[in-house]
Amino acid sequence: MTEEPKEKDLKLYNVFTGLFVASLILANVTSSKLVALGPLVFPGGVVIFPLSFIFNDIFTETYGYARSRKIIWTGFACQILAAITYSVVGALPAADFWPHQDAYMLILGAVPRIVLASISAYFCGEFANSFVLSKMKYWSGGRRGLSQAWRFVASTIVGEGLDSVVFMVIAFAGALSGPELVQTTLSLYVFKVAYEVLATPLSTRVANWVKRVEGVDHIDRPDETNYNPLAAATGR
Repeated sequence: MTEEPKEKDLKLYNVFTGLFVASLILANVTSSKLVALGPLVFPGGVVIFPLSFIFNDIFTETYGYARSRKIIWTGFACQILAAITYSVVGALPAADFWPHQDAYMLILGAVPRIVLASISAYFCGEFANSFVLSKMKYWSGGRRGLSQAWRFVASTIVGEGLDSVVFMVIAFAGALSGPELVQTTLSLYVFKVAYEVLATPLSTRVANWVKRVEGVDHIDRPDETNYNPLAAATGR
């Protein structure tokens, strides 16, 4: 059995971590706006947030659950840092000649509730996505083709479902009526799953390219993998 490269020898791991974190931060800020496209209504962050699930699929497919868990926790920490930064800057006194404090607070200072919704949904959705894909890869023996495409889509169906429900309930329950909340949640879910399905041919190709570049195609085995999200990120 060939020994897998150490993390410091991986060429793309840190690059993808940076892109993953950037997609999360952008999604949080842009989710303050609700967007309507025909009958579909959803937070603006849905334009970029599904990328985080695509990245998660690529991480777990290539590096395995343990390394994916480390990236998920990195994203979690960065979201909290961003939220604290927005709050501290919002609380600082504005310059007398700067008239945009209310606009700043409307978009960024809003957001204790949005941030709580986002990080709760993120925690549930990303770990569920990674867990499902990891298990399905093991059950399929790591096969590619349709088997690989299906585990990318199936993990997203589960992960995005949890993410959408948790986010919308925490962020908008009470602010939207029951029918509006259901409509927006379903719109959000359908959009994100469709996004992933359409991106699957590209996602699987990118994952397979990353495997070749990194020399890694990890399969999580039940007797070696600790699926506890709270376990040390280096644990297997």
